[in-house]
Amino acid sequence: MKQVQKDDTVKVHYKGTLNDGNVFDSSEGREPLEFTVGAGQVIPGFEQAVIGMQINEQKKIEIPFSEAYGPVRDELRGQVPRTNLPEDMKPEVGMQLQAQQESGEVMVVTVTSVDDESITVDANHPLAGKDLTFEISLVEIY
Repeated sequence: MKQVQKDDTVKVHYKGTLNDGNVFDSSEGREPLEFTVGAGQVIPGFEQAVIGMQINEQKKIEIPFSEAYGPVRDELRGQVPRTNLPEDMKPEVGMQLQAQQESGEVMVVTVTSVDDESITVDANHPLAGKDLTFEISLVEIY
């Protein structure tokens, strides 16, 4: 029976949970996730987990943060004076904003605190620094 190899395109159903058991993402009720193994379309640990799987095989894997979204990086957190924000903006904790870097690249930041003078933003991925567990079911290889 065919096993997943690098450069295969696959379809999988999955459920991702944190160490506390909370589900952060799932394909339940949706089409399976499709990606090409080795193309960097999913996190490295997830990609490695499907190599060698066969159709209809299921597995549960734990992926350390280093093979997922990496560590939390302090340099991706910072304060922005409220004077730099549009006058009509009412920032709230949890709000996502787009920020343009000096290079012209646009990044998404999340507001983590708000006071009268400034807001604090974080550009880390929400799952940075977290170990992840996935239940994976291989649907198709082509």
